[in-house]
Amino acid sequence: MKPVRGAPARWYTTDLGQSLVAAERQRLTHLLPGLYGPIALQVSRHGYPQMLDASEAVSHVFVNERFDNVNDELAVSADAEALPFDTKSIGVVLLPHVLEFSEDPHQVLREVSRVLVPEGHLVLLGFNPMSMWGLRNLVAGGDEYPWSGRYYRLSRVKDWLQLLGFEMTVGTMAYYRPPASSERFNKRFMFLDSVGDRWWPLMAAVYILIARKREIGMTPITPSWKKKKQLTPGLAEPVTKNSET
Repeated sequence: MKPVRGAPARWYTTDLGQSLVAAERQRLTHLLPGLYGPIALQVSRHGYPQMLDASEAVSHVFVNERFDNVNDELAVSADAEALPFDTKSIGVVLLPHVLEFSEDPHQVLREVSRVLVPEGHLVLLGFNPMSMWGLRNLVAGGDEYPWSGRYYRLSRVKDWLQLLGFEMTVGTMAYYRPPASSERFNKRFMFLDSVGDRWWPLMAAVYILIARKREIGMTPITPSWKKKKQLTPGLAEPVTKNSET
């Protein structure tokens, strides 16, 4: 784990942290219900809140390196690079802002691939280095969360996933406001969230990827007990080559 100072868990209780989480949660509300599996796993670090509310999985498991902000979900203390779960045992893995603060992001993704069942899904949230947040990350740096992380380009993360045999199925962006700590300033720019998808989609603070684990010889089978739900138009669209940064 990469050591981080500046009370990350406390940052998520600030106006800026809460507004970011609210925007991400709103996106996930439309994305998670369409993903199937008996167990949904969220791998988090640095006090990131649980985001599995919209998942229809029977069991929600929350893995963190500390137990802050844990409510009723099953909580496990573990490193993202060494998940304490059986191979091919998890249907959905949610990975919010984990790669940016890992000393070995490739190992994190390998562990996710290991625990996912064939045709299971990874939902990955990452800070976009090509945004105003990315610029502040570049300029501020230091040990303060979340500017202490290493922000990876969307195209780079997609390459890593493809090398592990994942198929990209959905890509969307979230939160177009600048990283202003002032609540009044933040609210003044709320209108950017309503026009960002249309006018500057690649400048959002956060990208969200959904990738399906593929295995040679496996034929996808839709569960007979449930029909796949359609994602809300405009909130999540297929990932295309021209969406790379």
